[in-house]
Amino acid sequence: MKRKLLILCFSFALSAVIAQQYRTIKDLSYVSAEEPSTYRREICKLDLYYPEGKQGFKTLVWFHGGGLETGRKEIPHALQGKGFAVVGVDYRLYPKCKNPEYTDDAAAAVAWVYHHIGEYGGNPREVYVSGHSAGGYLTSMLCLAKGYLSRYGVDADSIRGYFPIAGQCATHYTIRKERQIPFDLPIIDQYAPLNNARKLGTKLVLITGDRHLEQMAR
Repeated sequence: MKRKLLILCFSFALSAVIAQQYRTIKDLSYVSAEEPSTYRREICKLDLYYPEGKQGFKTLVWFHGGGLETGRKEIPHALQGKGFAVVGVDYRLYPKCKNPEYTDDAAAAVAWVYHHIGEYGGNPREVYVSGHSAGGYLTSMLCLAKGYLSRYGVDADSIRGYFPIAGQCATHYTIRKERQIPFDLPIIDQYAPLNNARKLGTKLVLITGDRHLEQMAR
């Protein structure tokens, strides 16, 4: 229930609720067919849900949660039928991949949307990024650590807005797990959104519960 309410908090900011037909295209690859990693070719796909026959619509890229270890791409029901497109993204997961490959996949997916959404009628200047839990962490990292998106030819500030929901602001606990660092020992290094704080040329909206509702480091 809390997750649904948090999603609704920002969906109204993007929405234009009208009678509209929507189409879903599943399993679009956002990496090159020449990608050498079989796992990356298999998992790095996205589902595109968009309003048919509409031009200039906004698009929200959505990253699922699951601690960077579980979860699959989704188009949350609370975000459907609002007049904008939603892109659900699959990305590589631990232990089949290691940091920073998760974030690199997230950047590749956002860049694909930025470069291709115009082919479906969307406005590339109206691309937003969000996600819950691990997806919130990825969202924050893409916003604050500009190098991930710039590798794919996108300025992080050219994304219209970022809405991380309950994302960790310290280095993610699964990244600490890779290093055999205890769960309850927070680390703030180059893989922590906090350590990449910068003056923004875009919008970042942090959505989270209080200390009694959230895990440590959120």
